[in-house]
Formats: sequence, C-alpha cells, structure tokens
Amino acid sequence: MTRVLVVEDDAQLARALVINLKARTYEVDAAPDGTSALRLAAAGPPDAIVLDLGLPDMDGIDLIRALRDRLRAPVLVLSARSGSEDKIRALDAGADDYMTKPFSMDELLARLRAATRRMEESPGRDRPSAETPSAVVVTDGFTVDLLAKKVRRGDRDVRLTPTEWHLLEILICNPGRLISQRRLLEEVWGPTYGSKTNYLRVYMAQLRRKLEADPSHPRHLITEPGMGYRFES
Repeated sequence: MTRVLVVEDDAQLARALVINLKARTYEVDAAPDGTSALRLAAAGPPDAIVLDLGLPDMDGIDLIRALRDRLRAPVLVLSARSGSEDKIRALDAGADDYMTKPFSMDELLARLRAATRRMEESPGRDRPSAETPSAVVVTDGFTVDLLAKKVRRGDRDVRLTPTEWHLLEILICNPGRLISQRRLLEEVWGPTYGSKTNYLRVYMAQLRRKLEADPSHPRHLITEPGMGYRFES
C-alpha cells in the first residue's frame, strides 16, 4: 500500500486530504508542522509527500530541503503561493510538482498517482543493463551512473528529484536521438499529459541549471524547438 505523508497546518484541509486519500486506499500520515513531518518521515519513510509551504514552525522550502536530504520520495507542493518565484524556489529545493490553492481534489489525486508511478517505473526502452558499458555516461561537465541512479558534477553529487531523474534517464538512454515532447510527457507524467509542454520547459530548465556549465547555451541537453529534446555527450 502506498504511504503518503500530508504536511498541512489547516486542520480542515488536512482532514479532507486524509479522508480522500484513505478512500483511494492510500496509507496516510498527517503532520501539522515541519518538525512533526520530519519525525514521521524518520519513523517510517513515505512513498510520497504532499506539503504546504506556509507552516507554523518553518518555511516549506526548508522542509523540502530537509526531506530531500533523507528521502527520494516525490514531493507535491500544495500552496496558496502562486508566484513564479515561489514555484522555482520549491522546484530548486527538490519538489516534483506544484499546485496552487484552491485546487481540484481529482487533479491532486491524478498528480499524486503520476508522481508515485514515476518512482516505480523505468523508461523501459533502450535502457542499459548491468553489463552494458554505457551504464556510466561521462560528459565533460557531469557523470551519470544509470544503475546507481547518481549524478556527479566535478567532485560533488548532484541531487535530482525523481521527475528530473526520469527525464534525464530517458534522454541519456537514447544518445543523439530526438525524443519528442509527447513521448517525454507521456512516459514521465502519463498519457493524459501529452500536450503539457510547459512541464517540460520548467523541468528541462531545472536540469540545465544543475548540470550544464552555461544553462543558457546547453551543450548536452539540447532543445529542438517545437519537436523535442536530445542528449549529446
């Protein structure tokens, strides 16, 4: 059973989230603040996290960073903060998705399903095996170990969200090949997201900021305008 940690200080909203998640057979823990969330996450690591940014004891951005130091579980932000700067800060900190309040419960549940599916699934096609030399991909700026699911840039590890990793893995497993926007969207987010090209723009920009020496002039994560993306080593 998929376990979800809900971090929300609004008691009425938290109760609604817990009821709806349990009705869909999720196991749910609820925390009213960041301190409780960290304690619950340490006691039993969740499979996904839904959290508000406006918490009484710490900023949600700091909580995302603290959770990312401990967990790979996808983080879905649910916040009244609608500014692009807040969204970028949350994604930079390690969030996988961002919804603004008020929100549709059905959409939240769909995004949660997509986030947990991304953790469970691999891209499938063209994925190297343990015996394949290209399981470790080296560029002049970063190294990707596809089996260990680790990325290094210089002498430090690069922390990627599950969504960022899934996108990078698909591209690297198909070096030099143009991967269409629709294929990336459907493989990473699901079949109903084939036209949501804004998702790709946001997450590819995140990957470039983390991996490219000059994100505005990428050498490895290349955009083919209107068509898709490709990886060049």
